[in-house]
Amino acid sequence: MSSIDLTSSAPNAYAKLRPVRIWLYVMALLVLLMVVVGGATRLTDSGLSITQWKPISGTIPPLNIQDWTAEFEAYKQIPEYQQINKGMSLEEFKGIFWWEWGHRFLGRIIGLAFLFPFLVFLFQKRLNWKLAPALATLFFLGGFQGFLGWWMVSSGLSNRVDVSQYRLAAHLGAACILLMALIWVARRLREPTVIWVQKGWPLLVSGLGILVFVQIIAGAFVAGLDAGFSHNTWPLMDGKFVPDGMLMLVPSWLNLFENIITVQFSHRMLAYFIFAVVVGLTWHGWVKTQFDGVHGWMISIAVLTVLQVVLGILTLIYVVPIHLALAHQATAFILMATIMAYLADMSHQN
Repeated sequence: MSSIDLTSSAPNAYAKLRPVRIWLYVMALLVLLMVVVGGATRLTDSGLSITQWKPISGTIPPLNIQDWTAEFEAYKQIPEYQQINKGMSLEEFKGIFWWEWGHRFLGRIIGLAFLFPFLVFLFQKRLNWKLAPALATLFFLGGFQGFLGWWMVSSGLSNRVDVSQYRLAAHLGAACILLMALIWVARRLREPTVIWVQKGWPLLVSGLGILVFVQIIAGAFVAGLDAGFSHNTWPLMDGKFVPDGMLMLVPSWLNLFENIITVQFSHRMLAYFIFAVVVGLTWHGWVKTQFDGVHGWMISIAVLTVLQVVLGILTLIYVVPIHLALAHQATAFILMATIMAYLADMSHQN
């Protein structure tokens, strides 16, 4: 996303944009909350409980026994009920329904939380045309995320008992990109500072960001295949560092996306590599900058990486308890947002 140049504006331009920055940070928090609720929906197997996409009327949940019966009967028609949850009671259905309804309702709230403040800021003339491309991109990413959500759910309504791991990865990846874009735009609306940045350093930090993003996508495949519920030992898998059965599928590349052994192994290996990269960057950052000024972000990145590794190990060995799994997912997004904030601050200077 290109730089937002406000140098030609009035001297108080950045102060005038402070409410806009706060709004974008709130939006980022809402996106993070959406990711956590989405993770809970996935872990409770609630994602297929609502079988229709009703953007307007779906805002209102079932209000009487007739409404609940209609929703339950629709759920009974899909493979998940017929093959896994056959015999489920209406009360049990309500338990999974509310997770999915809450997830969709929060998505609608996020849309309104973007639209109404935007109109207010437009009326107050806090926005200018230089912000138009950035805000239009954010609006598109938010709307596209809603489309991807239904596209993902629809994959589990006919021939599967769960959603496609490919579509789940696309949905989660789009949420991550939206969070990154919100942080980038918000940080660029701050007054720039004079900082020293070593040549090539932003490229290295960008490389770390790419690795973390790929790891988030890899985590989506772990979640989509329920790969975290197998090989629940660490550091070995079935008593081996490299487990058997990693190349069972043909063609071999398919194992990276559909073989639960390979998917979990790849997620582990990438985590080790990211940890090593962060250790190297942290040491180099200390030697060159002593974490002065904007480079203090590197401390946060290092702490979050260690926390993420610990949460990943605990989530695995305790067989994916929901509180640890959600903390693991949320920390990954917070780490990605922190890297983006660091990059934005380094590129935004006098």
